[in-house]
Amino acid sequence: MSLPSNFARRRHRQKIQEWVIENLLFIAGSLSVLITFAILWVLIYESVQFFSTVSIIEFLTGTEWTPLFANPHYGILPLLSGTFVSTLVALIVAIPLGLTAAIYLSEFAPSGLRETVKPCLELLSGVPTVVYGYFALLIVTPALQKTIPDLPGFNLLSAGIVIGIMIVPYISSVSEDALRSVPQTLRDGSLALGASRFETALKVVFPAAFSGVAAGVVLGLSRAVGETMVVAIAAGLQPNLTLDPREPAATITAYIVQVALGDLPHGSLQYQTIFAAGLALVTLTLVFNLAAHMLRRRYRERY
Repeated sequence: MSLPSNFARRRHRQKIQEWVIENLLFIAGSLSVLITFAILWVLIYESVQFFSTVSIIEFLTGTEWTPLFANPHYGILPLLSGTFVSTLVALIVAIPLGLTAAIYLSEFAPSGLRETVKPCLELLSGVPTVVYGYFALLIVTPALQKTIPDLPGFNLLSAGIVIGIMIVPYISSVSEDALRSVPQTLRDGSLALGASRFETALKVVFPAAFSGVAAGVVLGLSRAVGETMVVAIAAGLQPNLTLDPREPAATITAYIVQVALGDLPHGSLQYQTIFAAGLALVTLTLVFNLAAHMLRRRYRERY
């Protein structure tokens, strides 16, 4: 009788432990969702008060952003253009470098080299962003001015290049994991049919891992859109409606930091602009993520 009794007690303890673990995981997952909705609620609540005074049409179509001036204007387009240009430059730099590194580490690099290079590459993501900002201002900008003599000290080009370098680990790490998760049988079948390792990597492995690669690119994109210190230090804080990366401009995040650290009273219209700008940033990030999801879904259906 003792053996069944001991077994029953152990089984009962195991069920209790499983119940506790399941509920802790549920609470952790629920908290992340609740925090996200709480952030959205704060942004929407404060933005509604802002838009009760400022026309949403003026906010979305205005070409001047001077909420702190005596004659204020509340057009978000200058901040959106700065955010768009810096992010585009960053992606032009990061996507080729990140995907090249991921394909090499996954398909061609020896295991010893891979285990050495990958941690070193991921160390870039641990460098404080303020260091990247001063690197862009003091190293990258003077180097670019040797090629572009009329390049101003503050510009979106150097900021975008450094942001691109900063997000390479996000793209390369996630993409490399996705590439390595492709079954070896696909590689063996491609090689058996006479394809080279390079052709196999580009025409077999890469399409099979596209969903994971796209996730890495979207992660890097979101990181670039939300970057603050690099653009605040290297691109300037003056809103400027331009699509020329050689010019100075401000981004949404740089403006939020500029106002949040100031002496504006809480609840004032000028203070509420940071919530309207934050809501625009969240919406922009959501649009990018939805577009990436649709592209990934269409590509998966094709292949």
